[in-house]
Amino acid sequence: MPLLSPSSLVRHRPLLIAGAFVAALPRRLATISLSGARENPPKHLLKAKDSIKSLPSLSPSLDPSGAAPKLLPTQAIGLVAAAQANFMRVIVESAGGPPENPTVFNQDPRIGRELLCVVRALLKKIKRRVLVGDKVLVVSVDWTDRKGMIEDVFQRRSEIRDPPVANVDHLLVLFSMEQPRLEPFTLTRFLVEAESSGIPFTLALNKSELVEEETLSMWDERLHSWGYKPLFCSVDNKSGLAALEKLLEGQTTVIAGPSGVGKSSLINTLRSTQHIIDEEEMSNLNERIEGSNWFGDQRVGTVSKRSGRGKHTTRHVSLLPLAAGGYLADTPGFNQPTLMKVTKRTLAETFPEIRQRLSASEPAQCAFNDCLHIGEKGCVVDSDWERYQYYFQLLDEIKIREEFQLRTIGTKREGDVRYKVRDMGIKQAEPRLELKKHRRVSRKRLNQSILNELDEDDWSDIEDGAP
Repeated sequence: MPLLSPSSLVRHRPLLIAGAFVAALPRRLATISLSGARENPPKHLLKAKDSIKSLPSLSPSLDPSGAAPKLLPTQAIGLVAAAQANFMRVIVESAGGPPENPTVFNQDPRIGRELLCVVRALLKKIKRRVLVGDKVLVVSVDWTDRKGMIEDVFQRRSEIRDPPVANVDHLLVLFSMEQPRLEPFTLTRFLVEAESSGIPFTLALNKSELVEEETLSMWDERLHSWGYKPLFCSVDNKSGLAALEKLLEGQTTVIAGPSGVGKSSLINTLRSTQHIIDEEEMSNLNERIEGSNWFGDQRVGTVSKRSGRGKHTTRHVSLLPLAAGGYLADTPGFNQPTLMKVTKRTLAETFPEIRQRLSASEPAQCAFNDCLHIGEKGCVVDSDWERYQYYFQLLDEIKIREEFQLRTIGTKREGDVRYKVRDMGIKQAEPRLELKKHRRVSRKRLNQSILNELDEDDWSDIEDGAP
């Protein structure tokens, strides 16, 4: 058999660089037959990606409306009940494999158990966030230590970003009449944020025992003129809670409002006043979720004497079950919603006063389709309503924000900008991320390129015995 010349060694140096890799291949891939004919290597051995095509995947089945996927003994489907730092607390809804020591009623004891999970790194790379309220697939479950890894996320029915919660059915905007005092502009910001989400919501006013009946009547009439029907309640006096329980039954509700208005106190009261679960069943649930405060009370803080505002006692979003069915999401208090989903074109849709005036003027409409209802020529919306100044102030704020975004993004080249269509058909520009040129080539890609060169190379000089 002819030897390789120095020139051919240089030209075929991938053989030397990847010597260890080529040595692992079958012997007939690196040899030439004595008859001079080259044996073509089988393609299925050179392409590693073909070896994983037959592996099963549950990703296409993660549809809530479809049939439930068949789970392995180390897999489960659950609900994300809380998120803190890099860990998720998942409540198991269904598990794979035969049940461990079924109960008297043949119920799987794993159902309702809490798992401490991490999120798969691939989900972070493709920027698929896992939110509280998500229905997720958990793999590599260790039922003894109650740990696992979130593999994928089911499709969401709805989503709100401030606070970040998925699959929300109802919003409860909670304010207090006193301590802290009800501020009309802050209330307007929360109502605009709730209107922009497109999710049904209820406005509740807590601590009604701290004000006079005349004040309650005044605010009731005032909010009706805004287009809302408030629900007055009191956690201390247990008034108005029965109607609130009926609204929350069987739904996933997010409670949002400023700090100190009594969100955590209201949750504790609503959960303690329901006596559907007896003591024996509650003890069984606590045994399943040992070491968890999922059925415990939320921390309650006091109002600051210096600023008159509430203190932040809730640090992260958590989903809490109701005995009558449904969940309550306790969220950290914040005094200024971001209103990032609201634009100057959609702000008018979040005010019931403007909607009422537009419907009352039909078939007449504004002279221009892009009318902002701030006194333009031919506008059918007048300014004789109380919150007009708040609307004007929020419109100026949104204009400044949008102009700033256009200036910062407009300085970039067109190739460095990409456009995304958000909710309600809003087109938003975003900077395009640059490729990481400093990242080294992975071993898999390097080995694959070496094999491609071996496959496409011309071996005629070796076959002919060229010196």
